[in-house]
Amino acid sequence: MRHTPTYLMTDVDEVKRLIRNHPWATFVSPASTGLVASHYPAILEEDRDELSIVSHFGRPDERSHELGEHEILVIIQGPHDYVSPSWYPEGQVIPTWNHVTAHLYGTPEVLSEDENYEMLSRLTDHFEDHRPDGRHLSQDEAGTRRAAKGTVGLRMRVRRFDARAKLSQNKAPEVVDDITAHLAERNPALAEEMRRQQDRPPAGH
Repeated sequence: MRHTPTYLMTDVDEVKRLIRNHPWATFVSPASTGLVASHYPAILEEDRDELSIVSHFGRPDERSHELGEHEILVIIQGPHDYVSPSWYPEGQVIPTWNHVTAHLYGTPEVLSEDENYEMLSRLTDHFEDHRPDGRHLSQDEAGTRRAAKGTVGLRMRVRRFDARAKLSQNKAPEVVDDITAHLAERNPALAEEMRRQQDRPPAGH
């Protein structure tokens, strides 16, 4: 990502919040055959102080990625949208794109069969617990364990990350308010990120 200090997101807690709210991730590997990309949900290991995620690949994706053999990139894409210059003062004509994005780097650890099943159970619970008729793998453990054999679980301790929250910080407060108001109609999640950014104290305070 473009290195613009104004937009850097260095707070690990903000990166964790982004992962919690946007768990659909892109996994990119520099395999010996060339770049390979896949898309899977990723959730935080909340019981760890370090930044660590767990996920799973459907077979045979793990072989295509040569999973566990090298560092990979995991992209977490938060809210994003086009920003029209028509929302700026008269005379400004250059558009942009606001976004919140994190690049996570690490070498995945391949989970054992039992660890994978535990992770898949946790992943399912994460999305089902809040549903009134949520379902869980434990309701059919024999069947879901058979299905789990078609997947390979992974844990990735994030060794470094590169994150950006580009939310019109370079614009005057009244312009940011106008952009936020326009986005609130069609992209409330991005508008909320802009409001949070405005409420955050300046760096060093």
